Amino acid sequence: MSTTVIRANKRALRKAIRSTLGELPAEDIQSQSRAIVAKVMALPAFQSGRTFSCYLSMPTAEVQTTSLIMDILTDNRKKLFVPTIVSESDHMDFVRLYDEQDYRSLPIGLWDIPQPTVQWNNEKLLDNSTEDLDVILLPGKCVAFDRSLSRLGHGKGYYDKFLSSYITAAKRPRPLLVGLALQQQLLGAGSVPITDNDWKVDMIITPNSIITKDDLPEDFAKA
Repeated sequence: MSTTVIRANKRALRKAIRSTLGELPAEDIQSQSRAIVAKVMALPAFQSGRTFSCYLSMPTAEVQTTSLIMDILTDNRKKLFVPTIVSESDHMDFVRLYDEQDYRSLPIGLWDIPQPTVQWNNEKLLDNSTEDLDVILLPGKCVAFDRSLSRLGHGKGYYDKFLSSYITAAKRPRPLLVGLALQQQLLGAGSVPITDNDWKVDMIITPNSIITKDDLPEDFAKA
């Protein structure tokens, strides 16, 4: 399938999923988010991990992460990095938040999401001096996942570019990539069109299930 066709299919899928998510009541999103956060906190990788990245959630249409962020920030064994968009070069980096005051002082940016500005001098992940990440909690503005562990973002490619810079170019260990999905964001295996530049996640957590590579349909497990 050509890149042009894949991009067109992605645009059509984004439009359909956004329409569905836009109709979800806030109470439903909050209820699903609580169930997902509980599953994340019970993961062995979360309990033993020390360095995390977690997206800062939009007010609507995706899994809410505030309680998860507060849990990490209040655990002195853990470090938290959150996304920031560097507008000059149109790439994404991650900035460390040290405590709740850091989080509460973040200005509101794109998509009504709290976001560190370029004036923040906290350590950044693309600096070689930072510790290696243990876990990245996605989506960070994702539209959908499918059961073959593919991810559909908003089309900017920020996470794919970051992962390529952090893992491939810098040769740092691959963190565990965990997608957080409302039930309406999880599609059947192979539903998300992908290219060679799209990174798959290692795990998807929904309110009702945890999907890993062990759960892949046979055709996709061989891919």
